[in-house]
Amino acid sequence: MCHRLKILSKGKSGSLSVCQDCDIYYLEFNNLYFEFNNEQFKQFRCFLLKVDSTYWETEYANADINRKIPIPSEQENLVLMFNRFEIEELKDLILNKKSSRFLTVDDIDYRFFLN
Repeated sequence: MCHRLKILSKGKSGSLSVCQDCDIYYLEFNNLYFEFNNEQFKQFRCFLLKVDSTYWETEYANADINRKIPIPSEQENLVLMFNRFEIEELKDLILNKKSSRFLTVDDIDYRFFLN
């Protein structure tokens, strides 16, 4: 890990920083940790911004999993799964954007039980 880190953005679940000496980006998000060179970071950002959460939520609508949005990796048997909130927060981190949107009813992941 480098010593001249500059924090580019920080959120509830992670942070994005860059080493000012070696130009390596460090992305920490929940229990995930990524290191990107400049080109890899640009590719990841471009890929992430194209992720269509609605498509994947529809595609996996019948699957009994909480996280329905896949991010593939170079490793064939490893796919990172996210939910809509995590993808939005990850995009906010990458874009250094402060999230200030209101929740909709569909955004709330809650199972309602009638007694």
